[in-house]
Amino acid sequence: MKSAVRLAGALLFATAGASLAQSPFDGTWKTDTSKTKYETKPFVVYLAQGWYHCESCTPTYAIKADGTDQTVPDQGFDTLSVKEVDANSLSFVAKKNQKVVEEGSSTVSADGKTLTEKGVYYPPNSDKPNNWLGTHKRIGVAPSGVHATSGQWQQLNDTADEKLLLTTYQTNGDELTFTRPTGETYTAKFDGNEYPVKGGYSEYTVSLKRLGERSFELTGRFKGKVDAVETWTVSNDGKTLTTIAVAKPSDRKTTLVATRVAGNK
Repeated sequence: MKSAVRLAGALLFATAGASLAQSPFDGTWKTDTSKTKYETKPFVVYLAQGWYHCESCTPTYAIKADGTDQTVPDQGFDTLSVKEVDANSLSFVAKKNQKVVEEGSSTVSADGKTLTEKGVYYPPNSDKPNNWLGTHKRIGVAPSGVHATSGQWQQLNDTADEKLLLTTYQTNGDELTFTRPTGETYTAKFDGNEYPVKGGYSEYTVSLKRLGERSFELTGRFKGKVDAVETWTVSNDGKTLTTIAVAKPSDRKTTLVATRVAGNK
């Protein structure tokens, strides 16, 4: 199951200009999911003999799919329960400190060619849940002798409630502050040092490096290990912010485009 817990941590990006008045990044941006381009490299998962395996997760893991909480290290949550709903569907519940942080389902279409994932993310600083939805197409032939959700899947699209799509940036000299409606925030300088991300479930830090007046590089770390490297660039007209995000160590690349909804132009 794709995790919004990891998503909320990994998609924490920022940049800055020489000063507040000159920064092309200051303001609020909303990701346009219709313009997202996904890596063609497929995700690989399978459920067999009562065990759920995530071969594309970092690190990979295998847990009992009996509906009980199973320890899953280094995924942004402490435990994950997986349960077979029927021949075509699975349900998931992720917890952090015994609190439900995310729950969802994976369902295969009748022809076995499409996988739909639905999820609800519960931010730590809000009582309001946030929904997300993603679809994938099957790559290759469906494996035999395993649950229908098993196999190789390539992501086609992804949508989410607005709070998961909005980000706000505020610069002050060589320092930038990032905030998201779900509560995640950080303040970092462009000096290459690591700064903590607060307000989320995961142990993330970010380091920033300027690439130019309208571009920057962010390195995100999860528990000290590089989790993602992103390049952010604002268009010359100041209306769009394009992110090329490369997950580590898989090198799976995603390109996102956000439009300005408030702030400087």
